[in-house]
Order: sequence, then C-alpha cells, then structure tokens
Amino acid sequence: MGKFKQLLGETAIYGLSSIIGRFLNYLLVPLYTYKIAAESGGYGVVTNVYAYTAFLLVLLTFGMETTFFRFANKDGVNPLKAFSTSSLAVGGVALVFVALCTLFLGPLSSALGYSAHPEYIEIMAIVVALDAFQAILFAYLRYQKRALKFAALKLSFVFLNIGLNLFIFLAAPSLAQSHPALMSWYLPDYQVGYIFVVNLICTSLVTFGFLPELKNLRYGFDSGLMKQMLKYTWPLLLLGIIGIMNQVADKICYRFIVPGPEGEVQLGIYGACVKIAMIMAMITQAFRYAYEPFVFGENKAEGRKSKESQAKVMKYFVLFTLLAFVAVVAYLDILKYIIKSDYWEGLQVVPIVMMAEIFMGIYFNLSFWYKLNDETWWGAIISAIGCIVLLAINFVFVPKIGYVACAWGGFAGYGVCMVISYFLGQKKNPVPYNLKPIFGYFALALAIFFACKYLKEFLYPDSLAITLVVNTLLLLVYVAVVMYNEWTLVKSVVSGVVRRVKR
Repeated sequence: MGKFKQLLGETAIYGLSSIIGRFLNYLLVPLYTYKIAAESGGYGVVTNVYAYTAFLLVLLTFGMETTFFRFANKDGVNPLKAFSTSSLAVGGVALVFVALCTLFLGPLSSALGYSAHPEYIEIMAIVVALDAFQAILFAYLRYQKRALKFAALKLSFVFLNIGLNLFIFLAAPSLAQSHPALMSWYLPDYQVGYIFVVNLICTSLVTFGFLPELKNLRYGFDSGLMKQMLKYTWPLLLLGIIGIMNQVADKICYRFIVPGPEGEVQLGIYGACVKIAMIMAMITQAFRYAYEPFVFGENKAEGRKSKESQAKVMKYFVLFTLLAFVAVVAYLDILKYIIKSDYWEGLQVVPIVMMAEIFMGIYFNLSFWYKLNDETWWGAIISAIGCIVLLAINFVFVPKIGYVACAWGGFAGYGVCMVISYFLGQKKNPVPYNLKPIFGYFALALAIFFACKYLKEFLYPDSLAITLVVNTLLLLVYVAVVMYNEWTLVKSVVSGVVRRVKR
C-alpha cells in the first residue's frame, strides 16, 4: 500500500506539473492571436515551426528515455553508466544535428519556405537539441523519484516563458516609445521571431538547473552498452515517429499543399482554433499519466479483475470526455474570445478536433492488449495505418476544402486506429467492454451538439443570452442522464470528496 501511495503521489506531481504547464502556455494563445493579425500569417509560421520541432524531438531522443529506464533497472548494469551513456549519445546526436543545420542553413531554410528568416530554423534547431538532451536529464530525475525537482524545472520554464512573452508583446512596445535608447534592440515587426528567441532563452536557462546531474557524465560512454541500447530502442523510435506524425503531419504538410502567404494564413487560423480543442488534450493527458501505471499494476496483481476494471474505466473515460465535449460546444460562443475575431472563421474545426482527441484517448485505452502481450510492434502497424489515412485525406481534400480537411484527417486517422485496435484486441486479449452505454453516450452527446448548432442557427442566431440559456439546459440534460445511469459512480465520487473535506 505504501508503494502504491508513493506511485499515486508521484503520478499526481508529474501529471499536474505537465497539465498546469500546458494550461499556462495555453494562455499565450490569446496573446499571440490578439497581437499577430490572422492575415499576416504569422501564427501559421509559429504553428508550422513548432510542428517540426515536435517531430524532430522524437528523432533526436530516439526512444532513449524509455531505454534508459529499462537499462538503469537491468541486472548487471550500473544506473549511472546507463545515464551517462544515454545522455552522451543523445547529446552527441543533438550536436551533430545543430552543426548540420548551421552548415546547410541556406538551402534548408529555403526548402522549408523560410528563406526570408533562416534564423527561425537556426534558433529552433538549437532549442530542439537542448530539449532532446534535457529529456534524458528529466528521465534521470524520474528514475531517482525526484518528482518535485522535475515539476519545479518544468514550471520554471513555463513561468519564465510567459513572463518574457508578456514583456515582449505588452511592455516592450510602450518602452520602445518612452525609452528608445534603452530599447534600441527591439523591432516592432519581429513578433514571430521573438517567440522563438524567448523559447531559446528559457530552454537554455533550464539547462543550468541540471548542473548537479551533469556531474554524472563523468561515468563516460560505454560502447558495448550503447549497442544493447540501440537494439532495444529502434522499435520505440519507429513507434514514436509514427505517433508524432499522427499529431503534427497536417501542420507540417499544409504549407506544401497550400504554398505561399495563403497557406500561412489558413494554417494560422487552423492552429489557433485547434488550441481551443486542446482542452480535450489536457484531459486525455491527465488520464494517460494516471492510468498507464494502474493498468500494468492491476494486470499483474488482479488478472481477470483487471480486465473488468479496464472495461469500467473505458466507459468512465468516454462519459467524462464527452461531458467536456458537450461543455465546450455549449459555451463556444464565450470560449471563442480566447482567440481574436480574425481567427473565428476556423471555429468549425473545434468539435471535429475534440472528437478526434476522444478517439485518440479511446485508442490509448484499447492499446494495452499489445502492451500487456509484449507485442508493441502492433502499435507501430496500427498507428502507421492511421497516419496514412490522415495524410491521404490531407493531400486529397485540403486543396478542395482547406484546413477543415486537416480536422477530418485527424478524426478519420484516430477513428481507424481505434476500430482496428478494438477488433484485434478482442481476439488476442479480450476485455468485456460494455458497448451499449458507450454508444448511448456518444449518441446523446452528438444529439446535443446538433441541437446546440441548429437551434441557434434557425431560432435565435443573434442572441447570445438565449444561446447560453438553451445550451446550458442541454448540457444539464447530459449531466442528468449520466447521473441517473451512473449513480453508483457519482455517489462514490461525492462520498470520497466529503471524506477528504472532513479530514
């Protein structure tokens, strides 16, 4: 029980630090969209460049975080030797990557469409190299169970990033007018560039927080150990590449499908509206942090009961994420003010992207059959099929319907992964999922979505007050149905909260 409580405590710290961090960074979206006009395409550049960095981070870490954990806990391997070997390997690859980007900066920036601002590529190359190196350092903190330092460093980056962004976008323009000599470095039209510069500053400063851990690099590089690590890590790299492509492929490809300023403008609108839908991503991430260790532990200890638990959790995940879906749909007329009105034309993608995120969460839940069976290569195959579907929809339909095709691509890609994983899983490691209530909650949520959409469109298109009242009532219908059907769960949650309050 003590170990279980420790696990829950550490999971809460890791999860909360990541979720709080994502939420606080989420607050930069209004700042960017209100300060960077949609027609400038600037936010499209930000969306595109960060998609590249997410993909490159997977390449540069090449699965070594998980590999470090595996070998640090392996009999006959010195954990510090595993740390220094994996750190030096990732650091060496990162240095080579930065050197190559610097050497070929001209042709590289031209190929990516940034010949006018090659420094964007140079800055973000350094950032992603530092992030890759820090990934192993953060993994080492997790290995040492130093959750508080992990959270402190993660949140220090977030607060510093927000502070510098607020200074650049809010304070600097006024200071440049009142103190021109002091602010001679400031360029009013370089807003996008400053976003990347701030990221570089914050990432670099966080590295200094790892000075005590960096001393362990003195254990050196073990080539024999590295060969074993590479043999273990290459399937993880493949799975990671396919997984991240499912998340960022549309944002990377968009500027090639729709080249020039028009593509940047459309991508900026899509990227800004997707941020509203990321409320769902934060919920699914919290679920993943807590649920993965639970499943592996339950499977080892409980056997058949573990499968029953998985079936129950699947249903609860669906009903809670659909509650978030309905809530966002119901109050989208308020939530849309997170972004500037220039970007509102893209709000139609929000419910599609949110549903795609729910599909991804269900796919994650369904994926345990191949993890528990040690057949993780199935994950690569299924994810690759989903990625192919996503890319096909993007290349075929983006020229016809624009960025809306990106949303439908994610919806279809994760939907295909979800369906394939379900049917394969039921053959190889069946779980007694109760599909009737799951389909019922989906039907109810979709009915409420269409009611919110079409009642407003036909009956009260110009009344925000009536819209909010009617949508709130529709949201309460969903809540009432859930409470009626899941009263045992509701009672258990309420009694648990009451006990904690009394303590």
